[in-house]
Amino acid sequence: MAGCCHNKTDFTGLSPAYKRILWIVIAINALMFFVEMFAGTKAHSQALQADALDFLGDTLTYGISLWAIGKTLQLRSRVALLKGISLLLMAIWIFSSTLYKFWFMQTPDATMMGSIAILAFIANVISVLLLVKYKDGDANIRSVWLCSRNDAIGNLVVLIAASGVWVTDNALPDLIVATFLAALFLSSAKQIIQQANQERKSQQID
Repeated sequence: MAGCCHNKTDFTGLSPAYKRILWIVIAINALMFFVEMFAGTKAHSQALQADALDFLGDTLTYGISLWAIGKTLQLRSRVALLKGISLLLMAIWIFSSTLYKFWFMQTPDATMMGSIAILAFIANVISVLLLVKYKDGDANIRSVWLCSRNDAIGNLVVLIAASGVWVTDNALPDLIVATFLAALFLSSAKQIIQQANQERKSQQID
């Protein structure tokens, strides 16, 4: 993750192929939000619900990213800044709700957690493979890549949480992973906000 703000930033998304890929990724994320939120509620899994919320956030921010393609650098950097702030707010919500769950722990359904995490991981790997060619773009494009990469990482740790719940018959692994996901969102928010601010400052200098 270090040094992400020093990548080449000349690609701005002005490619029909990239736009088609983004539409596909948006559809994947929208579908997985409904699947994972339903399963997370049914399984009483904070980690699944946190990951589902991430799918929803990605669906909305990818749509904004698609709209921002071709706009001025100043506008694109503002859009990226908005996405960084939304990730920050998401992390705060997950931290606070997970803290609440620590006091009212209900053991999740480990089998359902694992099954849905595998499905979500496959969906996110497809998205990552589609987007990897475009990971070194401006802040707007970079934020799309970071969100997709984080989702794939998140699904792996949800699988670890499901294994932990199954072995211990306790909700604690689920809550620990939800906290980890919140920390991951914070890290990405920091990277996106930093690059967006750098682009805004460079535009003002020019």
